[in-house]
Amino acid sequence: MSKMIGLRQLGKGQKAVIVSVNAAGELGRRIRDMGLIPGSDIEVVGRAPLKDPVALRLKNFTLTLRNNEADFINVEVQ
Repeated sequence: MSKMIGLRQLGKGQKAVIVSVNAAGELGRRIRDMGLIPGSDIEVVGRAPLKDPVALRLKNFTLTLRNNEADFINVEVQ
């Protein structure tokens, strides 16, 4: 059984599928432009020492996302 949580709650090595992006305006557009759209598979590959930002593996690249941006993204844990 899968469970929906906020992206910030994922731990290193966890995989998930993006369910929704709840950001509007410029931030929402920027998040979607990075490829973070519903249905995308992601994996947390690391976190900075103070837990911000988080490094995500998405398709064939790694990107970093600040926690305040990750708060707008809901995922389903795999």
